[in-house]
Amino acid sequence: MWKQTEGSRAVAQAVALCRPEVVCAYPITPQTHIVEALSEMARTGELANCEYINVESEFAALSVAIGASAAGARTYTATSSQGLLFMAEAVYNASGLGLPIVMTIGNRAIGAPINIWNDHSDSMSMRDAGWIQLHANDNQEAADLHVQAFRLAEELSCPVMVCMDGFILTHAYERVNVPEAAQVNAYLPPFEPRQVLDPAEPVSIGAMVGPDAFMEVRYLQHHKQMMALDLIPELAIDFFRVFGRDSGGLLKPYKAHDAETIVIALGSVNGTIQDVVDEMRGEGIPIGGVSICSYRPFPLQALREVIHHAKRVVVVEKDLAVGIGGILATDVRMALSGLHMHGYTVIAGLGGRPVTKASLRRIFDRAVQDDLPHVSFLDLNQPLIDRQIERERLVRRSGPIAENLIRDLGIAGRIN
Repeated sequence: MWKQTEGSRAVAQAVALCRPEVVCAYPITPQTHIVEALSEMARTGELANCEYINVESEFAALSVAIGASAAGARTYTATSSQGLLFMAEAVYNASGLGLPIVMTIGNRAIGAPINIWNDHSDSMSMRDAGWIQLHANDNQEAADLHVQAFRLAEELSCPVMVCMDGFILTHAYERVNVPEAAQVNAYLPPFEPRQVLDPAEPVSIGAMVGPDAFMEVRYLQHHKQMMALDLIPELAIDFFRVFGRDSGGLLKPYKAHDAETIVIALGSVNGTIQDVVDEMRGEGIPIGGVSICSYRPFPLQALREVIHHAKRVVVVEKDLAVGIGGILATDVRMALSGLHMHGYTVIAGLGGRPVTKASLRRIFDRAVQDDLPHVSFLDLNQPLIDRQIERERLVRRSGPIAENLIRDLGIAGRIN
């Protein structure tokens, strides 16, 4: 059913149609509207046969989800930013125990300094925690990926994060074809857990494991993710059969088949990248793009098959590995192994900095000429940085960096 709706509400409606039996909720911007919408549906009965549990923290939200999933309930929660970091111990526990929890991440920057706007720092911080990570380009895909995520999680008995850009998607209103209940029921079977706490058949879940088996447990987590590389495309094909939409999969090429320059990115920025690609294609410049949907497991072979003919790749990413550069770019470099081409990393959009067509066009024009440094920062205010570096050189007690920068920008009063 087509609706003009907020991204968060579209996701909440898709989650409700997946028939969760437990929803654990703690609010944090920008994911709050999702769990608020689910609470409203639980109150009115639209979300039936579901225990909606308000908890005291993000750590509690995932801890309760772990208990509910271990007891055999289809379980869902959502978080963002500091909330994901606060539940970090439980994030690792959920995957280590092999529990098929689905969690939405409303991607948001991590402090300090405090910042509520979008980048991918939060989910990237948990990239090695053993969760499958799926990234949505738009709100249609965000809704659709949740339906696929429950089936993926439950077939593998492995938790899944669905990542959608905070505010850019969570709070944006656009037309979304919200799934119908009959379609979801046809696609997503009833939950049959691979492990369950049952008094009639007592087992322990979460036992101490020593050196004799710990590596094997970790390997089996890895094995599940390697299985997901085959299963994710299969589920996307099945989704198309039921819903008539091409949504999900490992990655999506865009005009990449004959491109000499290929731009690789995660999330909503792909829409802007594709606009610039269209503009440059109109001028006869052979450029294309690849949108990564499955970040974990990372589709090394699928990406290699798409980009192997290119002369260069440009990775545009909304995150920063302090001290080395790009995070996504590190994975892309593995796909480039043995291929003779230039690779460039562009750090963009940190803390919600706009990523504009004009700025991307300047970067892509330079990339086409192989005139980019290996790591660059889109629209970096270098004079502002130079002032702070000089301040620290001249004055020992130079003060807090963030406050100095906003004072130099003349916005300290507005921030306070």
